[in-house]
Amino acid sequence: MHRRTALGGALTALATAAAGVLVAAAVSTAPAAAAAGGTGTGYLHTSGNKIVDSTGATVRLTGINWFGMETDNKTFHGLWSSNPWRSQLDTMARLGYNTLRIPYSNDALKSGATATGINDFVNPDLIGLSPLQILDKVIDYAGSKGMRVILDRHRPTSAGQSPLWYTSTVSEATWINDWKMLAQRYAGNTTVIGADLHNEPHAEGTNPAATGACWGCGDTARDWRLAAERAGNAILGVQPNWLIFVEGVSCPSGGLSNVWDNDPSNDEDCGWWGGNLSKAGQFPVRLNVANRLVYSPHEYATSVYRQDWFDDPSYPANMPAIWDKYWGYLYKQNIAPIMMGEFGTTLQDPKDKIWLQNLMAYTGTGVNGMSFTYWSWNPNSGDTGGIANDDWTTINQPKQDILTPYLIPPTGGGGTTSPSPTGTPNTSPAPTTPPPPVTGSCTATYKQINSWAGGFQGELTVKNTGTAAVNPWSATWTWPSGVTLASGWNATVTQSGTTVTAAAPAWASSLAPGASVTVGFTANGTAATPGSVKLNGTAC
Repeated sequence: MHRRTALGGALTALATAAAGVLVAAAVSTAPAAAAAGGTGTGYLHTSGNKIVDSTGATVRLTGINWFGMETDNKTFHGLWSSNPWRSQLDTMARLGYNTLRIPYSNDALKSGATATGINDFVNPDLIGLSPLQILDKVIDYAGSKGMRVILDRHRPTSAGQSPLWYTSTVSEATWINDWKMLAQRYAGNTTVIGADLHNEPHAEGTNPAATGACWGCGDTARDWRLAAERAGNAILGVQPNWLIFVEGVSCPSGGLSNVWDNDPSNDEDCGWWGGNLSKAGQFPVRLNVANRLVYSPHEYATSVYRQDWFDDPSYPANMPAIWDKYWGYLYKQNIAPIMMGEFGTTLQDPKDKIWLQNLMAYTGTGVNGMSFTYWSWNPNSGDTGGIANDDWTTINQPKQDILTPYLIPPTGGGGTTSPSPTGTPNTSPAPTTPPPPVTGSCTATYKQINSWAGGFQGELTVKNTGTAAVNPWSATWTWPSGVTLASGWNATVTQSGTTVTAAAPAWASSLAPGASVTVGFTANGTAATPGSVKLNGTAC
């Protein structure tokens, strides 16, 4: 029901009136398939309450939100930090987040939109790029790590959220046409799996003269369920492979409850903004392509708003019945999958830790559990904070420790030299013991990504073409005199004289036969191709 803006702006505090008898039941924790990692093969679709891949294998999305593209910056926050954008994605993948939910506003999609708040020295490859071009690069790199991407229309404009999917300046047609543009832009790219149609539809105005988003009321100007069908079907008309993520409302009537209008006859049970799907069973979203619908509620703790249920004498035993009523029943009755699009807390109140522990247990374990994307990676979310600390590099370990047992890492999600698994910057030197020799051969491929006055960015891919694993691996190359290393990722990259060494990180030390590693770097000086490339002393 009640939520902040991403930058911690003024909150519209809605009170709720919990009513009715709640029937509690825990989510089934039947034995799940082994969580071997990854997010499946090809495009995803649904089967009952499961999300499955193109082979029919069950997939659990365990992701995180990285916001900023919906704000005045029109691109990801934290690009102003000293941690390169790729390194931040490396850390997300290494921690086990296999999906990235990316909020945006329609302002960021406009022709001529400009991305701001970027540290050009740390992210030189983003200089001069539009918000969409930066999004392209993030999607491409996330996909290379085995992650999936969900696009979230978070706001019509960067000014703030809206109760309805349209405003006086952003029409429904603009909303739908922009979605169709994005669906066409990423057609064929299986990293991008779907559309979260509109963030947190919610009530506005007092009953009976409600002006906010309702569910099942039949008013085409306010019925979010009907609008979700119009947009979802328009998207599926150009991209039938996408999943359509539909959030709830706050009050099904679209109007504020009696605590605001003092009229008990208009009393109804409300929930979080975007979190109330209690009417979806009676009034389901109907899409023209079968097996594409995922319901996506939001759920928050006391750091966002102190709902009545947090002070119930039975807390936290009362919570499963509340979750059942608002959205869990859709999963338990095998109606549709659930993907909690946002949930988060600062953990400052002891009740919040209990809330997060119980919420995660409610979602179930292993690949058969409910999907989710945690809010947020960003530390600058005013009422939740983030998984990243204020340096955008180290990790809030208490939060991560609660989430870790439920995370299914992406296949191929390695790491960088930025944060170590404990959340402390990894400053370990390269191994002093010489790495074992390669019993075979290797190949090396270089790609220059970008260049600018006084520097350049490149990627060197080294493949083990031998018959035995190289553990630990270490790649070396030479540069002409005057070329100096500025930063590196996917390895511990150092330079001595004209020789550069990329040593394997502790969490990805082995290079199997046929496997390859891509070492990224930025350098000062005239752009130069790495020379004399070797893998553990053997020339490639």
